[in-house]
Amino acid sequence: MHKKYLSVFLFFVSLLVFLGLNSNSSVNAAEKTYQIGTDVTYPPFEFANSNNKYIGIDLELLNAIAKIENFKVNIKPVGFNAAVQAMQSGQLDGVIAGMAITPERQEKFDFSDPYYKTGFVMAVAKNSSVHRLTQLRGKRVALKTGTAAAAYAETLKSKYGFKTVIFDDSDNMYNDVITGNSVACFEDQPVMQYAIKTGLSLKIVTKPAQGGHYGFAVMKGKNQELLAKFNSGLKKLKANGEYTKIIHNYLGTAATNKRQAANAATQKANHTFSGLLRQNKDALLAGLSKTIILTLISIVCATILGIILGLLGVVPNTFLRGLAASLIYLFRGLPLLVLALFIYNGLPSLTGTKISAFMAGIITLSLNEGAYTAAFVKGGIEAVETGQMEAARSLGLSFSKAMRKIILPQGLKMMIPSFINQFIITLKDTSILSIIGLLELTQTGKIIIARNLEGFRIWTIIAIIYLLLITVLTWLSKLVERKLSQTK
Repeated sequence: MHKKYLSVFLFFVSLLVFLGLNSNSSVNAAEKTYQIGTDVTYPPFEFANSNNKYIGIDLELLNAIAKIENFKVNIKPVGFNAAVQAMQSGQLDGVIAGMAITPERQEKFDFSDPYYKTGFVMAVAKNSSVHRLTQLRGKRVALKTGTAAAAYAETLKSKYGFKTVIFDDSDNMYNDVITGNSVACFEDQPVMQYAIKTGLSLKIVTKPAQGGHYGFAVMKGKNQELLAKFNSGLKKLKANGEYTKIIHNYLGTAATNKRQAANAATQKANHTFSGLLRQNKDALLAGLSKTIILTLISIVCATILGIILGLLGVVPNTFLRGLAASLIYLFRGLPLLVLALFIYNGLPSLTGTKISAFMAGIITLSLNEGAYTAAFVKGGIEAVETGQMEAARSLGLSFSKAMRKIILPQGLKMMIPSFINQFIITLKDTSILSIIGLLELTQTGKIIIARNLEGFRIWTIIAIIYLLLITVLTWLSKLVERKLSQTK
């Protein structure tokens, strides 16, 4: 019977791998369509507008170049770090995300012709008395991970004696300064200027330093045709005036003043809890539906995997028990975030085949939650008195039949509370998948906050949504538990 368990287990693993490796077959088949990664919180270069549509200088430039050069792009708003890692693993063809061209990056990436000149500035809270670098000694400075501005600040760290704290997105970095946890932050000049003009409560206190340029990036030696098309299209846009029009649409005085006036006019209505809900209900519902779909599929896969591993852990075969124990130990021991990054970025590097973020998320949750499920399935079976299995076998029942007829019905009742708890954990763990760019509820919140900077209210709304989901799931689970406890 243990051979049947092993066959089912191997089939399940093979199915997951097959689905993951082939999930992007339709993308690969699409000619002249490039997968391009970008940031999600970097206005005015990329951000979501009030209709939760991605706009910004980078995206308008890329779309205009794609149109003029006759190719298509599929924009992946996954965040700067995730975009760079995904490009390195072969998941993406290129990255456009206000990416400064630096010597270190040029060792790994090929850059387009520069499309925007920038410099790094230090910003502090509006009421701060800090106005020069020498005042930072012994104080804390907020930085955004992976950015050239952060790298610049790190070069000043020992000279001026300040400490740094790293954030994954701009909003958290800004808020750390506004709330007084940090005294300053470093950011690219146009990004900080735009944020301040559209309502951010910071002020710039230094002149732009280490002036550099933004460029469109591909992996070194790869996608050279795409790079050539970008350069060609950029030249044409500059020649026909479209480039200047795009830049002024976001950074011109009239454009920023218009956005500032619009923000002031709508702040009272749109920055209340009810206003934020009305304005962002479609985006929140989309993120919620993705979270629910991820949870349901992952619960089913994790349950199947957990039952198989749990049964393998109690079969009378040393090898299979060892295999089950090793897999449970491995996938329980790996942090979920590390597992997600390994599957999404690591496996494509090893296999050379793309895995979609959605499939990577399903595999991650299935393996992690399945390992925990296997542990309590094994524990539930072992909690049934061993004498019952011995008695069943002495009466002539096979191991599988004794397990199915005698042991599992008793063990199942003991497993139900653990199943309920694991379902809830799976729902909450979907939020970690925002690290690979999945547009679930948490990632949706980050994108909304990047636009309106209402971190407290948006996270409160999202927290309430999660609590409501968990409450409903808990109520349904307890109903099932009560029904099962009534059966004899």
